[in-house]
Amino acid sequence: MPERTLMVTNDFPPREGGIEVFAYEIARRLAGPDGTGVTVLASGRRGGTAGEGPERFDRRQPFEVVRVDTAMLLPTPRVARRAAELAAERGCTRVVFGAAAPLGLMAGRLRRDGGVHRIVGLTHGHEAWWARLPATRRLLRRIGEGVDHLTYIGGYTRDAIAPALSPAARERMVRLAPGVDTGLFRPGGDGAEVRERHGLGEGPVVLSASRLVPRKGVDALIQAMPWVRARIPDARLLVVGDGPDRERLRRLAAWTGVEGEVVFAGTVAHASMPPYYAAADLFAMPCRTRRLGLEAEGLGIVFLEAASCGLPVLAGSSGGAPETVAHGTTGYVVDGGDAREIADRITRVLTSGSRAKAMGEAGRKRVDHAWTWDGAAERLERLLEG
Repeated sequence: MPERTLMVTNDFPPREGGIEVFAYEIARRLAGPDGTGVTVLASGRRGGTAGEGPERFDRRQPFEVVRVDTAMLLPTPRVARRAAELAAERGCTRVVFGAAAPLGLMAGRLRRDGGVHRIVGLTHGHEAWWARLPATRRLLRRIGEGVDHLTYIGGYTRDAIAPALSPAARERMVRLAPGVDTGLFRPGGDGAEVRERHGLGEGPVVLSASRLVPRKGVDALIQAMPWVRARIPDARLLVVGDGPDRERLRRLAAWTGVEGEVVFAGTVAHASMPPYYAAADLFAMPCRTRRLGLEAEGLGIVFLEAASCGLPVLAGSSGGAPETVAHGTTGYVVDGGDAREIADRITRVLTSGSRAKAMGEAGRKRVDHAWTWDGAAERLERLLEG
């Protein structure tokens, strides 16, 4: 009988985000054909940017989701006890932490009281700043000692996290990169309805999709638009997402004089994003590192999804984001603080014709080769098997 896995995660749909996508795609592959291979223990936060609450979302899944009635899942004694009880009740001998920090601190309790013998902690991006601060650095070292493997999504996160770990834990680090649902995110989609709904016209469209926070660099895109429109008068910027920076960005668009050319579409469910990619000619998120390196992009699944849809990609040079782009082949890596450079690259792509098409095709091939969820799940399965 196949061994069952307990996934413990604070980041899970219906909330939208890169870690949420990662955890969900891995969970549904661990579940197996009959859905019995995995049980997910997640926080019971209400709502979600897709407008669907946890209860309705959970009922639609082929695997079991158990919620803890808390806004955020933390390694408190109560949560650790519940996780251990659930592992024992369901016969879960393996555990995956959807984000190793801080949930990996529960590893000892799960082994002792839950009958668990294999534990893998996934890392994404925030563990990089954990490794830089003395108090969290010590906790990260404990997490590394408690799990069998810590994974990393790319070279940036590996190099940032590894110095905080013991030599033995460092040796047990394994790359586990995210993937893309290449059946959902594919070239050739129909973006006409999105263009009509948002009044984008027939001109070139630059798409950006992210949580609206300063680190993502949407302000630099807005500042670049006057230069872009000087060369391409009918170009538009379509911004998907919401967040605390929204009103500042709206004011910036008005102050810059491109208020009518920057369209804020609000939040869009992850599964509803393909028509937005289809409506665009270029995807851009010039993310940048902030707060003395404590805020950086771990990787950026959104870059990979755009490439999978056949779009050229413009990524900022922050953290692991450059790993998602083959510079000059599938798109460009830019300084997220240099609006003029961003404008030059956007203009170059939008006026290049066949070159832009070739970039999009190369991006799709690169995703097919190296960034698939099935490949990630197979690698995780091997780690769990020991």
